[in-house]
Amino acid sequence: MQRPRTPCNTLAPGHGSRRVRDRTSEGITHVASSRPDRDADQIQADLGATRDRLAAGIEALIDQVHPQRVKQRQVDGAKRFLHTEIEKAKSLVFNARGDLRTERVGIVGGAVAGAVTLLVVLRTVVRRRRG
Repeated sequence: MQRPRTPCNTLAPGHGSRRVRDRTSEGITHVASSRPDRDADQIQADLGATRDRLAAGIEALIDQVHPQRVKQRQVDGAKRFLHTEIEKAKSLVFNARGDLRTERVGIVGGAVAGAVTLLVVLRTVVRRRRG
């Protein structure tokens, strides 16, 4: 029983060339290219360009997953986040001219004093119940 001939089309990335493979029942594969006029220099240039793209891709992948680079990206992100948060906090305490916003400082001071007082009271209550 003969197998039907089925073409298998593949496109080379970046080149737009089309190769057709015909498989016959005898197991012989015929390859036809849409650019049969290429000489050895053109093929070598294509191979070199492909090799360069592959090397660049591998270098980018290694750079992306290397532990030192992952650590450095995390540190840089944390520094950016911290800098942004510090600037936000400064804008709450200082106005555009750099003057201190005394009403906000008073509110923050009152909140801190209230929190400290609450902690002292809670500590006193807990110690009295224990002993």
